[in-house]
Amino acid sequence: MAASQLEIDCPSCGKVALLRREPVYEGFKKTGEQLFCTECGMEFKSEDDVPFVSDDSPVIFSDADRSADLALFDESEKHCYCRYCANYVLNPFMQWCSEHKKEVEATDTCDRFKAKEDGEDASSD
Repeated sequence: MAASQLEIDCPSCGKVALLRREPVYEGFKKTGEQLFCTECGMEFKSEDDVPFVSDDSPVIFSDADRSADLALFDESEKHCYCRYCANYVLNPFMQWCSEHKKEVEATDTCDRFKAKEDGEDASSD
């Protein structure tokens, strides 16, 4: 049963009602569930006996209606951001430029950009 299937068409009272689930315990261990109609209290023996209301809602949107994934930046555009600079220092309290000796933001730019080498820490990305 899907979590969204809560409505039932009760054969006892003839109403569309909600399904109530009550846990059954043996000591402190859960051993099962009892299923009841919230309108009249009829108990259902098993999940297969529950007459769930079918979900016949129309499908309005399809995958063709979704917009294409956008790629806003390509790899050549990130060449001058502080985040990708070898002088960029990231810690829990601030972002720091060791070249200019000042606090910076990851998206700041400057003309003294120095790209990180392959062996440098990339965990700040």
